[in-house]
Amino acid sequence: MAEKQRIMIVDDDSNISELISLYLEKEMFDTMCAEDGEEALRLFPEYKPNLVILDLMLPGIDGYEVCRRLRTASQVPVIMLSAKGETFDKVLGLELGADDYMIKPFESKELVARVKAVLRRYQHKQEQTTASTDSVRSHAVSEGEEALRSGNYIEYTDLIINKTNYSVFFKGHAIEMPPKELELLFFLASSPNQVFTREQLLDHIWGYEFAGDSRTVDVHIKRLREKISGNTEWEISTVWGIGYKFRVG
Repeated sequence: MAEKQRIMIVDDDSNISELISLYLEKEMFDTMCAEDGEEALRLFPEYKPNLVILDLMLPGIDGYEVCRRLRTASQVPVIMLSAKGETFDKVLGLELGADDYMIKPFESKELVARVKAVLRRYQHKQEQTTASTDSVRSHAVSEGEEALRSGNYIEYTDLIINKTNYSVFFKGHAIEMPPKELELLFFLASSPNQVFTREQLLDHIWGYEFAGDSRTVDVHIKRLREKISGNTEWEISTVWGIGYKFRVG
């Protein structure tokens, strides 16, 4: 029998946690509930969940900080829950590495569907990563660059993007990036000079089920430009009225 997938639910409202847990267990998931951010961070390494459902408004350590700390050690999918519906809050949560965002109150069945969709996307990415296990370049490079030139990676002048270990090297330095920023950069760089609309980028990076604003793409592009700029051979270029492309040449 296949092992049940584990879902950690982090919410200080026990009624909401129990309701979510009930629906997920009916779908054959295993669940664990944490009442605050500190408890979630303590239980996470031992429980090793396949996905985290994370409320933003937690006592003590809030959901934003919990997500930030999780992302320093794990790429486990995170679905954020919040009573806030402003675009800024959604974008901030997604920038910190969340994979989806739901506003309270929500339908439990929709949440279960979102959980399944996020897990499918995550598992698909893992399968792609596992299948891409080749080629370490033989020429002399630094130890950091050597690790980046293994598995599923793209290389341009001054830039290496590795989707296997979620690392970016720019002008000889490692660049910190949340998962969605890196995935967006990798996707654009995989198709040089091809123009993508914001909607296409949302579909490819966040998935068809994502209900967020297309401005999410603009925010991520802005962050990428702040981190990797100044190369004359390539750039992330705006195609006015359409979207973006990774311009080469």
